[in-house]
Amino acid sequence: MNSHALTSDLMYPTARHRIFHIFPTGPMCSLRRALLLWLVPLFILVGAASAAFSYWSTNRMVCEFMDDQMQQLANAISAHEEFVVPPAQSVERIHKWGNYVTQVFAPDGKLQVTSWPELNAGLQEQPGFHDLRLGGSDWRVYTTAASGPGSHRVQVFQSETFRAKLAAERVGAAVAPIVVLLPLAILILWGLAGAVSRAIHDIGRQAAMQDEHTIAELPLQRVPQEIQPLVTSFNSLLTRLRDAFANQRRFVQDAAHELRTPITAVALQLENLRCDLPPGACAQTFAQLQAGVWRAQRLVDQMLKLSRQEAPIAEAAGPVDLHAQLHESINAVIALADQRNIDLGLVPAADGSPPATLRCSVNDLRSVLDNLIENALRYTPEGGVVDVRLVSEGGRPAVEVIDTGPGIPPDLLARVFDRFFRVPGSQARGSGLGLAIAQAAAQRCGLRIRLRNRDDRSGLVARVEPA
Repeated sequence: MNSHALTSDLMYPTARHRIFHIFPTGPMCSLRRALLLWLVPLFILVGAASAAFSYWSTNRMVCEFMDDQMQQLANAISAHEEFVVPPAQSVERIHKWGNYVTQVFAPDGKLQVTSWPELNAGLQEQPGFHDLRLGGSDWRVYTTAASGPGSHRVQVFQSETFRAKLAAERVGAAVAPIVVLLPLAILILWGLAGAVSRAIHDIGRQAAMQDEHTIAELPLQRVPQEIQPLVTSFNSLLTRLRDAFANQRRFVQDAAHELRTPITAVALQLENLRCDLPPGACAQTFAQLQAGVWRAQRLVDQMLKLSRQEAPIAEAAGPVDLHAQLHESINAVIALADQRNIDLGLVPAADGSPPATLRCSVNDLRSVLDNLIENALRYTPEGGVVDVRLVSEGGRPAVEVIDTGPGIPPDLLARVFDRFFRVPGSQARGSGLGLAIAQAAAQRCGLRIRLRNRDDRSGLVARVEPA
């Protein structure tokens, strides 16, 4: 066999290479369904076999027991010189209760004594047990052998209807536990299969809870031995994934740190050259160059801030005064508002409302507010207005940052949180990371950011509220 044929056999196995699978394809590919598909028919087969064996063994035991009783009764009657037979019987007692019918025959074969004259049956020539049908009914008969010349012979009859009824009752008593326990066993199997399925789903939910910030190995306690290799392999994959994220964050941090120094040096050199440049086209080119350096410097700062936020070490949450935090965030960007001649103000909550408090990380909340207010200032034209409003609805505090900028097209509202995404045609300088940083910090705080365009005029409303 050449290598090409061997490769083809490995990639496209023929019928002789196919492996038998216990899991069917399609919707039936389920651990619970597979267990039921294989074990329920097995239970039914075992139950049917047990019932059949019980019927056979019980029927045989009843027949042997009744035959032995008939033989003892016949031998006891024939052993006495004076023949004592049971009194006359009724049809009900014979067929319903199984009373014996006895007959004594003279040596010449003539019937001498009988307990039920209605039964017309002659003497059987061969001694032993016989099955007869007389008068439309089946009978089991035992005939004694002649003990000597001139001796009498005895026949004992019993109704086969009674025997069948007795055997059915005994078989029913033996099979009843099987009939009751078989559905119970199937229900228990269904419950156990469901418990196993839920345990596997719990492992899946634990794996689904992993994200790039909290990647941890899945615990192996209470994991079945058959699934442990799969969980161990998945843990190995999670470890490699965590290392990859750590290496990515480390690379971004290292790159941002390395770029910070040369970009800062270039910015300083450009600032020193400003006084030596003649006015005119040269000054305009210099301004464009300085703006590009400024954007690169801001981009590096934003990347460094984003990589630090994505670090797995989280700051402990605690109560934060939202009103005081808003004052700090506004004071941090008031210089930018004055530079662009924008009216930046804080609109407090209605009088009488309790102090607004959030339980979260101070740095994360500061990052959310700083980025939203700064983003509003950068996209609002000079001479515009940016209001930071503290509201309370249903006892839950929220913050709205309202600007008079151009707003965002409705079809792009969901995309502005993507990293490095900027609204096409925007003239504002930025890196496209501000809203992404705010969104990540808000999620860690248990908050959500909702954006909508203003209804009264052009502008955007950024609302921060508990998720």
